[in-house]
Amino acid sequence: MSSNVSDVQVEEVAVIPSLKELFLGFLGLGMTAFGGALPLAHSMLVERRRWLNETEFTELLGLCQFLPGGNVINLSVAVGMRFRGIKGAFVSIIGLVAMPSLVLIMLGVLYEHYQSDPQLGHFFSGLAAAAAGLLVAMAIKIALPLRKSFLMIAVAVICFVAIALLRFPLLWTMLVMAPVSVFVTARSKK
Repeated sequence: MSSNVSDVQVEEVAVIPSLKELFLGFLGLGMTAFGGALPLAHSMLVERRRWLNETEFTELLGLCQFLPGGNVINLSVAVGMRFRGIKGAFVSIIGLVAMPSLVLIMLGVLYEHYQSDPQLGHFFSGLAAAAAGLLVAMAIKIALPLRKSFLMIAVAVICFVAIALLRFPLLWTMLVMAPVSVFVTARSKK
């Protein structure tokens, strides 16, 4: 019996981080990801630290987007839990939220003092535009692996149309499309 290695897609084995590495990795992410954490989370988890491969990241992110709460917060808990159990989940989320919490408190104090300054409004408008650009870039990066499956692209387009254009509620769209997506994924992997 011969096997053809070129027909088998091999993905890299993830590096297993320690508790300290989880904390420091998510602390760094939390310190640098103002308003657009998802692209930076992908970069940290898949490209730089190689804790997850592209498929694992996309699957975990899909789960985290379905759950209530912030996607990256959910992702930090899922990654920590995967590698180091409850302790890993705890140190990952603490690392992620520590610096943004401190910065938010400081900004709140500054905003209370300078809220009548019109320049502050321009500043926040600029930040919103940058965050939107980061979100679009991440959406494209996540969608690229889907291009191999017409059915997965169709599911993504249906979800986009339902939520963005038709303004269907996110919860109902997810409740309908999540099982469809799971079915399509299971069928495409056979």
